[in-house]
Amino acid sequence: MDLNWLDDFLALAEHKTFARAAETRNVTQPAFSRRIQALEEWVGTRLFARSPQGTTLTPAGDFLRAHAEDVSRRVHRLRQDTRAVAGREASAITIAATHALSFVFFPDWIRGHARFASLGPLNLISDTMEACEQLMARGAADFLLCHSHHDAMPRLDTRHFTSVVVGQDALVPLCAPVEAGGGPRWPLPGDPSAPPRLLSYRPQSALGRIVAATLERNGLTLTAHNALTAQLAATLLTMARQGDGVAWLPRTLAEDDLAAGRLVEAGDGRFTIGVEIHLIRARQRQSPTVEAFWAAVTAGERRDQ
Repeated sequence: MDLNWLDDFLALAEHKTFARAAETRNVTQPAFSRRIQALEEWVGTRLFARSPQGTTLTPAGDFLRAHAEDVSRRVHRLRQDTRAVAGREASAITIAATHALSFVFFPDWIRGHARFASLGPLNLISDTMEACEQLMARGAADFLLCHSHHDAMPRLDTRHFTSVVVGQDALVPLCAPVEAGGGPRWPLPGDPSAPPRLLSYRPQSALGRIVAATLERNGLTLTAHNALTAQLAATLLTMARQGDGVAWLPRTLAEDDLAAGRLVEAGDGRFTIGVEIHLIRARQRQSPTVEAFWAAVTAGERRDQ
């Protein structure tokens, strides 16, 4: 059996459509369908029930899903640990970070680490939250650096993962001013006669999850229409700066534009969302380098779980 088949299975179980799951796995839909079929042939039974509305797990698929993520993570970790024993990766640390944190927060945070000069090789993987979660679930990264909020926590089983808070941030609805020093061009919550243009995140984004969950939980409604959906906060930042709409942007990313007056708050404060920056790791013991880094981080930070 190809281990990729198990990761494909988990992607389809989560997204429920072949097209969406194939996209997240970065393969064509026909190739993805063949791999799912190959897994079902290897297992010897159907794992998914197909319909025009998508796919659902069969009872056999439910049983496999209960164990597949742990198996995938352990096998990937076994490969890394074996390489570490051979000395090829003994001193390397791999950190998966969401795009928004990779740009601004990560460089200053890691350079401010007490052990930065002696850490050895660092591998930074910058991707969407969804892709980073998959890397962690497979054991392909030692740590995940991401924004987190109690209404939209990372999709990693807390039985297998733990985290520490390493920073604070806020998601602020921002837009260009009407004129230099003026008020917001697209004020919130919005006027039905002239609704603001909304610049939003794709579903793979942690920031998009947090904004959607928080607005829904707090009963905050907007009179707005969606003008653009993008994957990167940096893209939304540029569009907001150019006057194309309002976007919930991390303050850490937008602070220079706020200070220069290129962006202003579009809301009245009740639409700002306080968030934490978490560093997540697997609970099981890892290489001495990873454990030493974690010990240094947690010595000065607050454990979350």
